[in-house]
Amino acid sequence: MERCWNCSATALEESPCTDGAPALSPQFPHRAFWGILSAILLMVVIALSVIGHIGFRQPESQSMLQVVRITVPDQTGTLVNQSALVDKRNDVVTYSVTSNGNHTSTVMFDTKHGLICYKPDNQEICFLRKMERTDYENVHTLLDESKKVNQFWLMGNETQRHTEFLGVLGGSHVDASTLQEPLQTLCLQSSIYWTRRADGPGKQRLVYFCIDICFPSNVCVSVCFYYLPE
Repeated sequence: MERCWNCSATALEESPCTDGAPALSPQFPHRAFWGILSAILLMVVIALSVIGHIGFRQPESQSMLQVVRITVPDQTGTLVNQSALVDKRNDVVTYSVTSNGNHTSTVMFDTKHGLICYKPDNQEICFLRKMERTDYENVHTLLDESKKVNQFWLMGNETQRHTEFLGVLGGSHVDASTLQEPLQTLCLQSSIYWTRRADGPGKQRLVYFCIDICFPSNVCVSVCFYYLPE
């Protein structure tokens, strides 16, 4: 290979021939390498941060919803299974109650807004009632106990049972848009009516339907509805 010698009066320097092309800086490959490496490390850090954020939020959101199963013998001794969806973040408990006729009704306890909503199966209708002290106590028992276990077996000889009668106020139609979530979604396509507690329907009124609800505190309530005179 031909070599070029550049001589000066003060020093003798040896440099490769460039044939007129400018010489490349020997520092360019070094700087490019560290620049690319820094960019790759930055991308890795961002990716790990995103994955860690998603992984942290997903278990947290999932832990806010829990399905609780309650098994209790009915009056004849037959085991009845109920399930409750516990929304701990919004303090909402939604019961799915299956009757002997294989019809499943929905009962939603919204403690944030102090309302109970009853929605019978295969009927586009919802009945509302304001929560009372005993309702809060029963729901809070389920919210507290669900932190420990997700299945409850109630003993028939220890379970307290009673019946509540609710009269349906025919002239109190409620617009679904005025309700808060999640009640609004539950009753969006339904006729909504207020109810009030009563001693009983009396001989002249017929019971419309009944829903049995059991709580982990060994309390079962049979809620029966009937229409009040207009």
